[in-house]
Amino acid sequence: MKFFIDTANLQEIQEAQNLGVLDGVTTNPSLMAKEGISGKDNIIAHYKAICAIVDGDVSAEVISTDYEGMIAEGEILAALDEKIVVKVPMIKDGIRAIRYFSDKGIKTNCTLVFSAGQALLAAKAGATYVSPFVGRLDDISFDGTELIEQIRTIYDNYGFETEILAASIRHPVHILKCAEIGADVMTGPLSAILALLKHPLTDIGLEKFMKDMAGKWN
Repeated sequence: MKFFIDTANLQEIQEAQNLGVLDGVTTNPSLMAKEGISGKDNIIAHYKAICAIVDGDVSAEVISTDYEGMIAEGEILAALDEKIVVKVPMIKDGIRAIRYFSDKGIKTNCTLVFSAGQALLAAKAGATYVSPFVGRLDDISFDGTELIEQIRTIYDNYGFETEILAASIRHPVHILKCAEIGADVMTGPLSAILALLKHPLTDIGLEKFMKDMAGKWN
């Protein structure tokens, strides 16, 4: 499973990169706004800064919702760096745009996916990634990991190459469940990734080792 971090915060991205397990980054307009990034030039500069930190794919989202606007924005974004993946919403014109980008060899991430039918359309259009939102489905009392399982079954049935990017990950249990199902990628906050490190028995064992070895190294 690939680990992506879902943020526009450069410090968090660098920390995840330093950990040695980061495979990519996902962003969106809300995350950019959270960091105080606005205006075309500032957003473009920020994407370049992210690409300079990470080795893997960086999803950069279009803000237009019409076909022509998405194409225009996507081509600008894709030209910034070979790591850029154009993030496109799951709407009718979005599917058209994904087909266009796919035919041009431009990587895409179909976002705001909440059903297996939507994921099927994204794969048919040639999306590089499809992003089902696990946490947001949990918020409306639906187990988001069930959707990951449905999509995995459909993609395996027909050999689709689109990668399942489990998005809206909230905590380590989400990560582990998606890994068990076979999601190709997970994206979430740094806190969810770091939480995988934690176990009380590890802390207890390490404390005991340190006490037993106190003063014995020299």
